[in-house]
Amino acid sequence: MRSQDAPVAIVGAGPVGMTAALWLAGHGLASVVLEAEERLLGQGSRSICVQRDVLDIFDRLDCGRTMADRGVSWTLGRTYYRDVELFQIRFPEVGRDAFPPFVNLPQAAMEEYLLERVRREPLVELRWSHRVQRVSQDDGGVRLAASAPVGPVEVWAPYAIACDGARSVMRGLLGIDFPGHSFEDRFLIADVRAELPFPNERRFFFDPPFNPGRQVLVHPQPDDVWRIDWQIPAHVDVEEERATGRLDRRIRAVVGDADYEIVWLSTYRFHQRVASTFRAGRAFLAGDAAHLMSPFGARGLNSGVADAENLAWKLWLVLTGAAPAELLDTYDVERRAAARENVAITDATMRFMVPPSRLHRLARALVLRGSLRVPRLRRWVNSGRLSAPFVYAGSPIVVPDPDAAGGDVLRPGAVAPDAPCGLAGKEGTTAGGEPVRRLRQLFGDAFVALYLPAGPADAVAFAGRALERVPRPPLERYVVVGRGEPPPVLAEGVRALVDSEGVLAATYGARPGSLYLVRPDGHLAARRHGSDAADLAGLADLVGFAAAARMATTRAVA
Repeated sequence: MRSQDAPVAIVGAGPVGMTAALWLAGHGLASVVLEAEERLLGQGSRSICVQRDVLDIFDRLDCGRTMADRGVSWTLGRTYYRDVELFQIRFPEVGRDAFPPFVNLPQAAMEEYLLERVRREPLVELRWSHRVQRVSQDDGGVRLAASAPVGPVEVWAPYAIACDGARSVMRGLLGIDFPGHSFEDRFLIADVRAELPFPNERRFFFDPPFNPGRQVLVHPQPDDVWRIDWQIPAHVDVEEERATGRLDRRIRAVVGDADYEIVWLSTYRFHQRVASTFRAGRAFLAGDAAHLMSPFGARGLNSGVADAENLAWKLWLVLTGAAPAELLDTYDVERRAAARENVAITDATMRFMVPPSRLHRLARALVLRGSLRVPRLRRWVNSGRLSAPFVYAGSPIVVPDPDAAGGDVLRPGAVAPDAPCGLAGKEGTTAGGEPVRRLRQLFGDAFVALYLPAGPADAVAFAGRALERVPRPPLERYVVVGRGEPPPVLAEGVRALVDSEGVLAATYGARPGSLYLVRPDGHLAARRHGSDAADLAGLADLVGFAAAARMATTRAVA
């Protein structure tokens, strides 16, 4: 067998492919990225709304802060029926959080920032104009045959990730079905540069006078550019819209008398599809290659980036021998469940926006008209539930907690909440220690154990127990101490984490003697209290690797 080109081959250099490559590189693993185009196309806004937890992912790749500073943070969303405002959604200011709830940034700009990071990363080899044409695999790896400027080439890697978008060539070559449906109506989408008097607002219009019977959505972007989406019938011709002046009238209805410039113009037909599997042997699907959904709620790109992170940390552990290969089965289990949830949520939105039957149209009309007079009806107006991280409650590598409730932010499977904190100095005091930072900055390099002790003696006792046996997964251990408390001197390998503003204890510290085990992707894998928190190594083994036996048993029963 020929030597590998890299541990992982990635097909597609969009945000999902580059995120996966950079995440792997951060853990010392090389990748080859094959991109069919000769360069980034850089066309228009496309996906624009980046959720806070995805900015955290980008921050771990050293470009999240740049993206957040470049983008537009909107804190007010207005929803209208015809020309009457029905309700507002207000988001809090950044406050203690590192990032706002959402930042609007064109996908082209995201790709440029990621590409700049890729160019500085020696472990990522990006090959332009490499169009994959054939795929074959065996027990040892995946072979990709591609056309390239130098002629036919082959790339061999132990694993491959298909991040090549909605029309994924890889998905077809792997023989993976892509069931779902498409909508007949299209959306005309324009990026328009104009100075408008509401720079930090998103506006959604149902049945406005300037697009009767359909919807219009207006989103702010950097540099006074606005993303405007008009729902249009399938037969509308964009060039005819330009020639007849109808396009100008559409834009004028939004921007008024302001001078404007069209930066980008396109049409889309929206699809709701989830691949029948996200894994075929040693090849995986991620992003739009794995799932498509309407953009209302900003779930497409955000879920695609989460796909990349989820798969990358599992590949890292498997390729470095820290986990069995069966751990990779949990990628399909976790991320396809997330995709199905996203499609179900966006399906409900699209049924309200584009009613599929006369009965649905009647019901929507009753809700919209009635909401003008009865405010309680406005809760049924569906303009899109905004993206949020998926909770892996049913995952085989998440340990259930019988005390967890549906809205519990600390239930296993959820993203671990952030908090300001600091690392104590080696002598057990914060003087001269590391500066205050965010808790989420500790995630990504390993599993993380956070222990909130019942007192100084309990902290020292836990530190001793935590080092009795080294678990198989890489594990970092922290004992949380309160602000102003002298951190105990702990055994080497366990650090004192100072709750610098009391936020961590308020969020996590319902019970002294509580242990929280966090996965490399920042999701809570388990929590235990009192004596149940004693066997940290055993719990880490259970979370990270007992999945192998459970997944093998599941396949045998099936």
